[in-house]
Amino acid sequence: MDFTKEQFERYARNILLCNVGVEGQEKIAKGKVLIVGLGGLGSPTALYLAAAGVGTLGLADYDRVDISNLQRQVIHSTLDIGKTKTVSAQEKIKALNPDVQVITHSEALCAANIAKVIDGYDFIIDGTDNFPAKFLINDACVMAKKPFSHAGVLRFDGQAFTHLPGTACYRCVFSKMPSLEAVPGCSQAGILGPVAGMLGTVQALEALKYLLGRGELLIDRMLIVDTLGMKFREVKIKKSADCRICGKNPSIKELFDEVQQR
Repeated sequence: MDFTKEQFERYARNILLCNVGVEGQEKIAKGKVLIVGLGGLGSPTALYLAAAGVGTLGLADYDRVDISNLQRQVIHSTLDIGKTKTVSAQEKIKALNPDVQVITHSEALCAANIAKVIDGYDFIIDGTDNFPAKFLINDACVMAKKPFSHAGVLRFDGQAFTHLPGTACYRCVFSKMPSLEAVPGCSQAGILGPVAGMLGTVQALEALKYLLGRGELLIDRMLIVDTLGMKFREVKIKKSADCRICGKNPSIKELFDEVQQR
């Protein structure tokens, strides 16, 4: 690629890094990343990937901006209330970096359409906030052999790991869908905004490292963050031979929309 003088200036701090350079910036510019969910996790992820110069960002979300989102979903503003989140995020990304091609997917992802949506992207960001979506994204990515970053946040805590084909997937760690009463959502239990920002930034870093082919990804290990104690710990996770989607004898043969029960 031939970067313009303005692009060299824009990405100068990336290019100065010995593990990036011009060659690495070219890899970033050619990268295609899909962000599913433009909430507390997807907002900082989208902003940092756009700022870094990722060539194509896919934005998948069917929701509209609500005033209660603004406490943590930093890509949206008060003036965006009522807009679809994909439109709101697209406007901010183009204002931040016109180099980035933005593709919007404003429909709800389901078993019938997710394979088509993720096709063509190099890396998937799971920024969703509900278990059915997380299981669906996992299954679609495993079947399509797509790498993805998982993150989850609640109250003052967060977790993240990355899946590459052949490594532990979400179902290896969470084999069953929890009941609705077992794990409350942010709307019931709350979330401190910077916790989501912290984990979303981790997801952006994982995507960039994958595109660059540099560093150690969070594969077969989960990063767990306790922000009240400001403690970070790593838990080893293993690919399960009994996993329903990636095990030795997988029982899941096709995508389906799993329902969370009470």
